[in-house]
Amino acid sequence: MTLFVLLPAYNEENSIPALIPKIFNALGCQPYAFRVVLVDDGSTDRTAERVEELRARFPVEVISHPLNRGLGETIRDGMEFCVREGGPGDIVVRLDCDDSQDPGYIPRLIEKVREGYDVVITSRYQPGGDQTGVYGYRKLLSYGAGLFMKVVFPIRGVRDYSSGYRAYRWEILNEAVEVFGGRFIEQMHLGFSCTLEKVVKLKMLGARFAEVAHVLRYDEKKSESKMASIPTTMGYLALAWKYSPWLGLRRRYWRRRIAERHGNGASRVRPSEETTVCVESPAI
Repeated sequence: MTLFVLLPAYNEENSIPALIPKIFNALGCQPYAFRVVLVDDGSTDRTAERVEELRARFPVEVISHPLNRGLGETIRDGMEFCVREGGPGDIVVRLDCDDSQDPGYIPRLIEKVREGYDVVITSRYQPGGDQTGVYGYRKLLSYGAGLFMKVVFPIRGVRDYSSGYRAYRWEILNEAVEVFGGRFIEQMHLGFSCTLEKVVKLKMLGARFAEVAHVLRYDEKKSESKMASIPTTMGYLALAWKYSPWLGLRRRYWRRRIAERHGNGASRVRPSEETTVCVESPAI
């Protein structure tokens, strides 16, 4: 098994020097190979220089956008890279680059995937989970968004819909890329709504979800928030219109496509059937 750690980065010069060593420290003693993939989304600060300084000690692979394209395109490019480079049995973990999410949770995410889940989410709302440094308007907004998602997109095993710190089985991401193509992440310019969009579309493919308790340390965040409230809210509403069980016109279209695909014998490798393939990663 190879683990891909995917880091979407935009103007994270202050976070990178702390986060990268934490990732390698958390994974250095684990019994699997891992590759750290950072997608620099047209940063205008010294993010690229900081990464280059660290690469002498920590072999980080870098994908660069000449201009800032937004979180949606950044994650899309990173996930497509991991799908191309990986194979059956591999796992992709995506976490924020602002040092508010502890890489120490990654081994627990891997354990849950190995139990048979396709997507495992770090959750503030599981027993033992929490968030620090989130107050007032932002906390209220987070609560309201979470309630909206739970009502409009009820998914068994999911309570924290807006957490981007997740582990994905390679097989489910590969199927998503094959089925949806460039539309796996459509809402590339509507704030952080792509975080919800992935969950909705993976659920349509039949993904199994689980969560592990997580303490979000927003007080450890070393960069300014990139959260754009209005575009993200518009993105949530657009997803409800397209993909909710009650309104979703696009949902019906994709469900037909998925049914036709499975009817033709194409299906994702399930945990009980999978063959593990180890892909070489840079020496640690």
